[in-house]
Amino acid sequence: MVKKLKMINTYLENYIQLLNDSKKDNRIILEIIEKLKKIKLRNKKVIIVGNGGSAAIASHFSVDLTLNCKVKCVNFNDSDLITCFANDFGYENWTKKAIELYGDKGDALVAISSSGRSKNIINACKTAKKKNFSSIVTFTGFKKNNLVKKNGDFNIWVNSDKYNYIENLHQTILLMIVDLMNK
Repeated sequence: MVKKLKMINTYLENYIQLLNDSKKDNRIILEIIEKLKKIKLRNKKVIIVGNGGSAAIASHFSVDLTLNCKVKCVNFNDSDLITCFANDFGYENWTKKAIELYGDKGDALVAISSSGRSKNIINACKTAKKKNFSSIVTFTGFKKNNLVKKNGDFNIWVNSDKYNYIENLHQTILLMIVDLMNK
């Protein structure tokens, strides 16, 4: 029992340290908030993409940004869209194709990839650039100079190689952005 309690304490201490380290991104978070406010004023939309746990985070953020901040935000987590586009264009290209069809000049992309190596998310970023999106915001972890981050204009990087730490911190920051949008 003592060993398990120590493991819990260590886990939480590590997460608290990552939260404290994230303060380095406070200015970037403020810039993201300002960018999202401009998206709203210009009647543009935010497209948010992620895989697995990051897709769940994308869904949560999309609904909260739309409902609480009145910013048009969409994500592509509909299983028939994913499986159709992945089948027809390859998994690495399904988000690319979705952005080609749903994205408009001036929109913004939020790309979440814990590893920063997801080919479909990298391709989404590249396609958003080609479509002249106003900005690309990335949320990544693992290696600091990952390919998703290299394609972003505003980057939140978590210094960890543990998926749950990274995903929890991504969600915390995204939902904090929603809360701060209305302040």
